[in-house]
Amino acid sequence: MQNSAIATDTSDPVAVTDHLFFGAQSGLEQGKTVKIVDEALASCDDGELYLEYALSEALVWDDGRLKEASFDTERGFGLRGVLEDRFSYGHSSDLKEHSLKEAADLAQTMKQAQSGNMVAIAMQEKPPQPKKKLYSADDPVAGVAFAEKIKLLQDIDSYIRSKDNRIRQVSVSMTGSWKAVQILRAGGDARADIRPLVRLDVSIVLEADGRMESGHDGRGGRQDYTLFLKDDAWKQVADEALRQAAVKLDAVAAPAGEMTVVLGPGWPGVLLHEAVGHGLEGDFNRKGTSAFAGLLGERVAAKGVTVVDDGTLPDRRGSLTIDDEGTPTQKNVLIEDGILVGYMQDRLNAKLMGRAPTGNGRRESYEYAPMPRMTNTYMLDGQDDPEDIVKSVKNGLYAVNFGGGQVDITSGKFVFEASEAYLIEDGKVTAPVKGATLIGSGPEALKRVSMIGNDMKLDAGIGTCGKDGQGVPVGVGQPTMRIDGMTVGGTAA
Repeated sequence: MQNSAIATDTSDPVAVTDHLFFGAQSGLEQGKTVKIVDEALASCDDGELYLEYALSEALVWDDGRLKEASFDTERGFGLRGVLEDRFSYGHSSDLKEHSLKEAADLAQTMKQAQSGNMVAIAMQEKPPQPKKKLYSADDPVAGVAFAEKIKLLQDIDSYIRSKDNRIRQVSVSMTGSWKAVQILRAGGDARADIRPLVRLDVSIVLEADGRMESGHDGRGGRQDYTLFLKDDAWKQVADEALRQAAVKLDAVAAPAGEMTVVLGPGWPGVLLHEAVGHGLEGDFNRKGTSAFAGLLGERVAAKGVTVVDDGTLPDRRGSLTIDDEGTPTQKNVLIEDGILVGYMQDRLNAKLMGRAPTGNGRRESYEYAPMPRMTNTYMLDGQDDPEDIVKSVKNGLYAVNFGGGQVDITSGKFVFEASEAYLIEDGKVTAPVKGATLIGSGPEALKRVSMIGNDMKLDAGIGTCGKDGQGVPVGVGQPTMRIDGMTVGGTAA
């Protein structure tokens, strides 16, 4: 097995990744591969060969013992040919010439299957080179000894159990991956990236007076495991999970009805991501299935609301030096002071809409074709003091953490569970509540934003976004904000 730890010099990512995909070990000969790709895409408007090599591990500590330890190595390719608004996609875990030729044959059949007198779209230009590296190429899987990882899990478990005698269960998981990708276009143009990713999750169950409640917290990013080891950062994760569980033990039934809702900073941005972000992806708007379709230049949110998607934030979970089509990521302003000014685009949808790619073409792995996806999506700061926002509310709900939810992209309607929320009474945060859900429409909710805090915060680095069966790491964030007239589903009699 190839040891990725030797590939730490990323002055030329293409040269660093070449040995993973070409040569006797992989079975692909570089010159022949370039020729096959050229021939396969000659009759296409666009396309690419996506090569991927990934190492990943997962460790789970549960009920005082190591419950799971897994390690996986994966290598494969995906070849896409694009013709007008259609594409072919062939993929294989077998990096051999015959497998690549079969995928190439599939791409070449697209021209033969074309019917009518449709005019082909001009071949897209090759992506520009990225301006900077956003994260280290170090391998988190090989960078810390296995025994040290196990000790960390044990230390977290022991630390938590010493804090509270009401603890009934502790579960700690740690995952790490190191992924090298290379995107090869017609003419031999190549782009490459080396992507580390780590995540730590802590879940706790407390019991008191016959009532059991859980708490969860996590941290992650495009770094190595020192993210958790430095300054005992893992203790912050453990303490937060314990705090959440303890709060829920004192929670009362949530009220229901239309009320003012104050969303806390950071992770509550997941509501923005789901209820608004997906509706700003290029494919939904090109097809007219988004609630935001055809609204460029129009007001879609209250004044002061500015939403961006930024894949260039160093070390963040959703960041990428280049997207999975080879386009450098960038900071894309989507809504500016309430006006819709842009969508997130991959190459295919950008071309069909007469726009430029924005670095948002993403895929879960070589098994999937790319599509427009978010990176780190968040709302910018406003000018209000967060304390003043709470004080402005006579009676309402303060929601600081969210669990699961459902969103309809076409209408923008959503239902989200508030996993941690409190009553606001006479301008003060009072009792925690259990069972609150927020119900509404993303576009309508944005128009009802009446105050925006100056405390914008990104999430802790645990987000994963699902779309059409693909999951990719993302980031979310927002400042504290007040939304008037939201519908809250509750459990109070």
